[in-house]
Amino acid sequence: MKMKHVTILLGLLPLVLLWAAISIYPNWLWFQNLNFAPVFWTMVLGKFGLATVIWFLLIIMLSVNLYIAQRFHPLSELRTAEIGGMPVSGRTLNTIILAAILIVSFVIASSGSAHWNMVLSYLNQQPFGSTDPVFNKDIGFYVFSLPFYTFVREELLVLFLFAGLVTAIWYLKNGGLQVIGEFLLTEDKPTGIPKIKISEKVGKHLLVLGVIVVLLIAWGFHLKIYGLLYSTQGPAFGASYTDIHVKIPVYRALMVISFLWSLFIIYNVFRPKIKLLFISGAIWLGAILLLAGGLPVLVQKIVVNPNELAKESPFIAYNIDYTRKAYNLNNIKEVDFEVNDNLSAEEIKGHDTTIQNVRIWDERPLLQTYKQIQSIRLYYDFNNVDVDRYMIDNRYRQVMLAARELVVDQLPPQAKTWVNMHLIYTHGYGLAMSPVNEVTNEGLPQLMIKDLPPSVSINLKIDRPEIYYGEKTSEYVLTKTSAKEFDFPKGDKNVYATYQGKGGVPINSFMRRLLYAIEFMDPQILLTTYLEPESRIMYNRRIRQRVQAVAPFLAYDTDPYMVVSGGRLLWIQDAYTISNMYPYSKRLKSPFMNRRLNYIRNSVKVIIDAYDGSVTYYMIDEKDPILKTYSKVFPALFKPFDEMPADLKKHIRYPYDLFEIQVNTYSTYHMQDVQVFYNQEDLWETPYEMYGDDRQKMKPYYIIVKLPKEDKEEFLLMLPYTPSKKDNMIAWLAARSDLPHYGNLLVYKLSKDKLVYGPMQIEARIDQQTEISRELSLWGQRGSRVIRGNLLAIPVGESFLYVEPIYLEAKQEEAQTPPPGQSGARKQQARQPAKEIARTAALPELKRVIVAIGNRVAMEETLDIALNRVLGAVATHKKEVSPIIPETGKISDLGALALKYYNNAKDYLQKEDWAGYGRELEKLENILKQLSKTSKDKEI
Repeated sequence: MKMKHVTILLGLLPLVLLWAAISIYPNWLWFQNLNFAPVFWTMVLGKFGLATVIWFLLIIMLSVNLYIAQRFHPLSELRTAEIGGMPVSGRTLNTIILAAILIVSFVIASSGSAHWNMVLSYLNQQPFGSTDPVFNKDIGFYVFSLPFYTFVREELLVLFLFAGLVTAIWYLKNGGLQVIGEFLLTEDKPTGIPKIKISEKVGKHLLVLGVIVVLLIAWGFHLKIYGLLYSTQGPAFGASYTDIHVKIPVYRALMVISFLWSLFIIYNVFRPKIKLLFISGAIWLGAILLLAGGLPVLVQKIVVNPNELAKESPFIAYNIDYTRKAYNLNNIKEVDFEVNDNLSAEEIKGHDTTIQNVRIWDERPLLQTYKQIQSIRLYYDFNNVDVDRYMIDNRYRQVMLAARELVVDQLPPQAKTWVNMHLIYTHGYGLAMSPVNEVTNEGLPQLMIKDLPPSVSINLKIDRPEIYYGEKTSEYVLTKTSAKEFDFPKGDKNVYATYQGKGGVPINSFMRRLLYAIEFMDPQILLTTYLEPESRIMYNRRIRQRVQAVAPFLAYDTDPYMVVSGGRLLWIQDAYTISNMYPYSKRLKSPFMNRRLNYIRNSVKVIIDAYDGSVTYYMIDEKDPILKTYSKVFPALFKPFDEMPADLKKHIRYPYDLFEIQVNTYSTYHMQDVQVFYNQEDLWETPYEMYGDDRQKMKPYYIIVKLPKEDKEEFLLMLPYTPSKKDNMIAWLAARSDLPHYGNLLVYKLSKDKLVYGPMQIEARIDQQTEISRELSLWGQRGSRVIRGNLLAIPVGESFLYVEPIYLEAKQEEAQTPPPGQSGARKQQARQPAKEIARTAALPELKRVIVAIGNRVAMEETLDIALNRVLGAVATHKKEVSPIIPETGKISDLGALALKYYNNAKDYLQKEDWAGYGRELEKLENILKQLSKTSKDKEI
């Protein structure tokens, strides 16, 4: 390398150091604030160390090859070349080639550095303690070692191919490799093929590189043997009959053939026999195509397909066994559940806590209701509603809650100034909480925690209601500045405060302000005069973004949830260790950034403080080998689960995403008999339900219930199963959340000899009830929209109690007719606000509850009344349900109600139910009186 080139490289060094300072130093400050500096340096050294190794190997390889090329065919300094028709001197061409080499080598090294976690895991791997059924190797070999070996082989292959390409270009430039002639493709002349002239020494050099490439290909055949355990060729995932009996011998044979051909190439380096070299190369390629491609297909068609079940049975058994292990399905406890529909009022008394915690509020309409009655100001918003449980007044209560976050994008346009968005409107405030089963007279949730500042009516305290870190906190903010932060609104005035915590990075020097101004591409950070010596900058405030930045090697549940504990608002984020390299385990597409997996454990619970942003990782599954490996790589990151505060342990729950994955996998892999699995005879599926007017897949739901043969109620995540293509219930799967049974899975199998109604069959029975169907149709005609909430199947004793809430939501006119003469543009402006009002003014109200047990279905104003009705406890003295009279007072609506009660009276008359007949006549009389009054008012 000439002095000129060295000078260029030294000139680039300050730029590299500047880039490192801008990109690394702010991140180090952020990790240091969280007390995770060792984690940061481990990741940085892993990334840059791996990139450096790859770059160093590539530079060494290129330097050695170019040195040899220079010795074999010295460069003529007077030689010129043409680029784009322009003559280029030899020195200029050298500089261009050097620049291209540096750029490409940087790209290769950077792409390779993305695998730093895999390399560190390989170096610190922990055994699984179980082996695969084919090669008898520990599962850790496949999860940690095989990906590493594959990566090393692929990187070496890329490096040598790139080195060979650069060397060939160098020889082409120097004349050691010449292309004589050119490709000709014309109508008058035949296609011309250029001739390649290679000097003897150049040929030897390129053949040596070819030997290394062939040896790497031979190593690839060796690794492919282990890769057969992820084959998809057979009827089940994993190595099949053809893979084991044909492909393994074939790959071993190809490995030997490749090695022998590499020896023949080496022989040609010293005693060239070009013709034989090409013939042997053609034989090598033909062997690959014939043995690796044709032979397995032939055996599959002739030997396996006619006898597939007999041939594939052992391998299907492997797939069943290892898939169940990888998804932790082998620990599911199976229990027979004999269902009877004879649930009585007396039996209900033994499940009082279950009944008191039946969820009649659905998350979607409740979220909309929270936004209407508890957002308080337009810049507050609720992201979603979470379900949890608390001991309230010494009672185990299931509640629903949502954090009130501040979204600066919802400020009025004139208020979206830099000061407002980054210095004043910095945090949300408090939350809304309500029990799952209580409703006000207006059909709204009975709030336990509400308003600003938080009004708490239960035995919970909230000392720090501020939410600086949440699910919607996307902007960076500056705190402890001379500008007071908006805390919460109070009447016509606002309350302001100054941040008192330790969250965020101190930004107390000109250098830090400059770095963060560059980091966020925002010069205002450098220019503002509001910053003071104690000022701090908070960023990565969104929960998922925050934990992903700390530990990107974990997968995270899509729904972090808030907990009130110790007077603070805390987020619990479930984290998973996953892999797609567990042998014989079926691969699935996951909700974690669409990553494929075939092994998953909920090994970590992450706690994030909503006020100061502190993050704590607790190991809840310390036996997981992947977590044990990570804890060895990052010893400062994880804490034992025993160190989690006792109050927080009461709020851990089985994670939703993991349960859904297990539900979907178990629907097939509950079949452990090979022949049944092969024929898919007993395939299950998740049931459908009605939500609103749409048929949709039922989602898992959290409930408090007393499991059969248990002494007390507990918090579960559960979902029923139905047979494939059928609607009756066949089983239900439950995941326990309360300690000491956290993580235990149970499946309750129903008898196949008895019909047990599934969700859609209950929905059909609801639709077939004349009285219910008429009322729902009537309410949905004018002025209101009927929302049928989630149908819950709740096991009570030996019966299933089905509960479905009914909500009414007022419809708003989307447009109003503008005054005559208004222009088209004005009409559009007039319509737009009306649409916005329609979107925001909808307030779902819980108006009815449907309860079903077996053939008995009832819809009443409250759960208790509906439950008593289906149980027959108050059949003779049922509390009268008042009709819902449309608020519009339109004659057409009153007339529709009158017709409804008249038809109901006729039905009761045919059944000779005189009490029901009298009730309907009384309702009809009330409607006729109101109809008469409405007509008189209009005449006046």
